[in-house]
Amino acid sequence: MSPQRPSLPPVLRRFSRTCLLGLLLLSACAQPQAYGPPERTGALPKNLVEASGLAASHRDPKILWAHNDSGGQPVLYALEANGTRRGELRIQGLANRDWEDLASFELDGRSWLLIADTGDNDSHRTDCALYVVAEPDPAQLSPDQEIVTPVAWKIPVRYLDGPRDCEAVAVDARAGLVYLLAKRTSPHGLYTLPLRLPSDGVLPAAMPVAQLPESHFPQPSGTQNLLPIPTGRYRAQPTGMAFAADGTAAVVLTYGDVLLFNRKPAERWADALRRAPEVLPPHGLVQAEAVAFGAEGKTIYVTSEREGSAILRYRAK
Repeated sequence: MSPQRPSLPPVLRRFSRTCLLGLLLLSACAQPQAYGPPERTGALPKNLVEASGLAASHRDPKILWAHNDSGGQPVLYALEANGTRRGELRIQGLANRDWEDLASFELDGRSWLLIADTGDNDSHRTDCALYVVAEPDPAQLSPDQEIVTPVAWKIPVRYLDGPRDCEAVAVDARAGLVYLLAKRTSPHGLYTLPLRLPSDGVLPAAMPVAQLPESHFPQPSGTQNLLPIPTGRYRAQPTGMAFAADGTAAVVLTYGDVLLFNRKPAERWADALRRAPEVLPPHGLVQAEAVAFGAEGKTIYVTSEREGSAILRYRAK
C-alpha cells in the first residue's frame, strides 16, 4: 500500500488549478501560425477605385484579376502584385450591377473566371447571378487596349430562404460546385449552386449546407461597436472567400480579419468551414473586400475598396 499523499489546503488547490489552466492557454497561444504578418507588395492602379473581387490567374502565376464594386465598368482588370497593369477584359453585354467577388478555376482543361454579381444590401434583388468567362491568353493582354469577351454561361442565384447579401464566393471545380457565404445573417449561411446548369434546364435554388457561427468571426469591441464603419460595428462581416487550388484550405476575409480554414483530405467544405479558423495577423485595411490565394497556394493576397489601396501578401511559413 502506497503512502497517503498530504492533502493541499483549498486555497492552494484553487491556485494550482488556475496555474494549470494558464499554462494550457499559453501553450495554445504559442502554437505557430501557418502564415506570417502581411507585407505590402504594391498599390492598386488608378482604374481600380473600389476593388471588391480578386482572383489568381491559372494561366500566368504573376497575374491577379480584380474588379470594381457596384456601378463600375463591366471589366476585369489584370495586374501584378506590385500594382503593375497588365490589361483589361471587358465582358460583352453585361452590366456591373453589384459585383462583389471573383473566383478562378480550371475545368475541362481550360481556365475560367467567375464573377459574382451577388451584392444585395437591402435583400430584395431577384436578378443576382454568377457569370463565367474564359480567361484570356496572357500574351494577348495589353495595358493600352481592352479585350472584349462574351459570357460563357450564367448561373442565376436564388435562395430558398429569401434574398441574401453575399460578397464571399468560391469555386470547387472538382466537385462542380460554387459556394456562397451570406454577409449579414447571423449565423452566416453557407450555400451551394452547381457550377454548370443541369441538362434538363431547370434552374436550381442555392442549397443551404451549413451555418457558420458568430464565434468564428472576431466580433467588434464595445467601442468599435459604436462606430458605423467597416472597421467598427461591421468588422465581423465576411466580404470575400477563396479556396486554395489544391483544395487544402479556404480563406474568408472580413472587414477586420483574415480567417484560414484548413481542410482534411476528402472532407466536405461545409465541415471544414464549421471548425474554428486560424485568425491571421490583422490586415489593417480600411475596407477590406477582396481576397485570393496565390496561384501556388502558399500566399494569400488582400486589398481594400479604396483608391490607391495597398495590396497585401501573406506568406505561408
